[in-house]
Amino acid sequence: MKKEFDVVALGELLIDFTEAGLSEQGNPLWEANPGGAPCNVLAMLRKLDRRAAFIGKVGRDVYGAQLRRVVSDAGVDLRGLLEDPAVHTTLAVVHRLPGGDRDFSFYRNPGADMMLREDELDPALLQGCRIFHFGTLSMTHPGVRAATKAAVAAAKAAGALISFDPNLRPPLWESLELAKEQIEWGLSQCDVLKISDNEVEFLLPAEDAGAGYDYAAGAKKLLEKYPNIKLLNVTCGADGSYSFCCGHAVYVPSFTLGGTIETTGAGDTFCACVLHDVLAHGVEARGEESLRNMLRFANAAAYLVTTKRGAIRSMPEPAAVEAILAAN
Repeated sequence: MKKEFDVVALGELLIDFTEAGLSEQGNPLWEANPGGAPCNVLAMLRKLDRRAAFIGKVGRDVYGAQLRRVVSDAGVDLRGLLEDPAVHTTLAVVHRLPGGDRDFSFYRNPGADMMLREDELDPALLQGCRIFHFGTLSMTHPGVRAATKAAVAAAKAAGALISFDPNLRPPLWESLELAKEQIEWGLSQCDVLKISDNEVEFLLPAEDAGAGYDYAAGAKKLLEKYPNIKLLNVTCGADGSYSFCCGHAVYVPSFTLGGTIETTGAGDTFCACVLHDVLAHGVEARGEESLRNMLRFANAAAYLVTTKRGAIRSMPEPAAVEAILAAN
């Protein structure tokens, strides 16, 4: 049976306030960029002409209205986006670090994204997708955690592939032990995993802190513990990415072509490109060349989004990605 959507994602939709220089008085200026990892993924999937829908909650405020407008303009179906009349839209202040990486300060105590309840889920969205994607910001608190787990179960029961990105943000968790517990639950549920280098190290600390981390060995341990994972990708920022699938281990370096402003949305762009590839080629009987092509495209797209501020409105056109691949 044909599904209405290629990918449905659940989670946070928020405003990323990104540093944008100084005023004439020397005060920092901040650009209000629409973001939130699950919707970033969907925005890139729409660039790739995939059918996408979002499930989440924003506040009934000016930022909630901005987010609804921008995500709708991106072509994402928003029938699953609800408004909370009492709790404001979640905000994040993104501090740029040397090299383009970031530090986050969240205004989410509470934030509207935390208020999504299990009884507010639209069953038609969960039953009508080929892939269901989620992360852990929707698992930091009991109510939205229950909604997330119910959504995963419903999508899985309807035959969807499950995609998971831990997207660890330590300040949002009551404890790192709880964070690890919920990440491990996500690992036990997913078919496709996108995980960052620091998250692998969080789950599997190196025995020798002075030695370089062996991500292939870390991925092998995760695949042994969670045999449900069919495709595991590790992103290492400027150091490239790895893919582990069907017994293959493939590494592709990143595109370091200059012009990086900040890295918000890079991992989400990468994740979207991987899901686009999975929709086209599946996760069974993949060869090394196929995985290498997948990583090259995802790495190129991820590089391009780092050359602009923000994420949802900064997703690259496929032609721009192909141009980088043709020239490199």
